[in-house]
Amino acid sequence: MSGEGTRRGEFELIAALFQPLSKGAPGALGLTDDAALIDVSPGHQLVTTVDTLIAGVHFRADDPPELIARKALRVNLSDLAAKGARPVGFLHALALNTDTSDSFLERYAQGLGADVREFAVPLLGGDTTSGPGPLAITITAFGEVKAGTMLLRSGAKPGDVLCVTGTIGDGALGLACLNGALTRSDVLIERYHLPRPRFKAGQALVGFATACLDISDGLVADVGHIAETSHIGVVIERDKIPLSADARAAVAQDPETWDLVLGGGDDYELAFSVPASRAGELPALAEQLGLALTPIGTIVAGEGVTVTVQGKSVALTRRGYTHR
Repeated sequence: MSGEGTRRGEFELIAALFQPLSKGAPGALGLTDDAALIDVSPGHQLVTTVDTLIAGVHFRADDPPELIARKALRVNLSDLAAKGARPVGFLHALALNTDTSDSFLERYAQGLGADVREFAVPLLGGDTTSGPGPLAITITAFGEVKAGTMLLRSGAKPGDVLCVTGTIGDGALGLACLNGALTRSDVLIERYHLPRPRFKAGQALVGFATACLDISDGLVADVGHIAETSHIGVVIERDKIPLSADARAAVAQDPETWDLVLGGGDDYELAFSVPASRAGELPALAEQLGLALTPIGTIVAGEGVTVTVQGKSVALTRRGYTHR
């Protein structure tokens, strides 16, 4: 993360590495001002989200710089995807180590630039500071939705079907591979490093899903947020949770690995509820999106989240990541 090499001043650093990432956004003013202008389409609303990632907490300090940058942006974009929003730009703040080298930052900016282009989401501005603490990255992302259409965590009702996109558990299992707790799997490691914001799915769920969020802190913990804000209970059938081939191999080898699938986090897939009367539409929508949409449980009267295996509830040793 640090090392020998040249160190540009703050404004030289911004001009050389980050100003190019603002192209395509006139309101960014070339990153030469202390603010940005964001035009919102008529009849649309601005959606904002912010996340901070800290070395040694949210990513490994020795992860490749370009992957650190891409993950930092993608976890914010995932929040926008879960709202059914179209991304329009982001703010980016870096708290650097006093010895962070330009070579690290050049690779970091290259990774950030790759996702600026992939997701067509320009950098609008930000801040750079330095101190003795660990590297910290704060990104505030902006998206837009048609007025009154944003997907919420609230809205799930008893009788609805709980579903997820993609496969669950890959991110947490990828981190376990990197830490030596599981046999190495490049597939799982890539899922940990590079979350996949589900923009197409989120936008397709507008007017269809009754509640939606992205899975960042763990399936059980995040579904618990739907339960809390919707004032309902949720029953998850563990054997219906979709697993990748590598994740399935891991739980077959050690059933305790289910704890990571259920509570490990870093999936950044979407969990959402749909009315039971419309659950039959899921296969066609999945085919249209080219993405698995899997029913894994039921919304019930009550509170909290219960996980069952063959109809019997199972004890959970890990429900999800908490920040305090």
